[in-house]
Amino acid sequence: MLLIHCPYCGETLPETEFAYAGEAHIARPENPSEQTDAEWVEYLFMRSNVKGVHFERWRHIHGCGRFFNAARHTVTDKFLTTYKAGEPRPDIEALTGIKAGVKEGEK
Repeated sequence: MLLIHCPYCGETLPETEFAYAGEAHIARPENPSEQTDAEWVEYLFMRSNVKGVHFERWRHIHGCGRFFNAARHTVTDKFLTTYKAGEPRPDIEALTGIKAGVKEGEK
């Protein structure tokens, strides 16, 4: 079972308390009706699928209900850090020596 830390509540709880909400730090269109079909397809379906550190959005659904961001290693499922929505992406390479979004063994 994964344990996830909510940066708002300050609690570390099982993943059943949370809901995955997609990739973090992507531009979300303000008015989808103004998007071309190609732009809308790009926004909806084209995501990075990295092997390594990945930045994600999560929501504490059975707690405060707030969205936050997390850096999770996709191979080990280990959460490296969580941080409040709107805060800048942390420098994971400085914390772990691993580049975000890079395959294992590559630097």
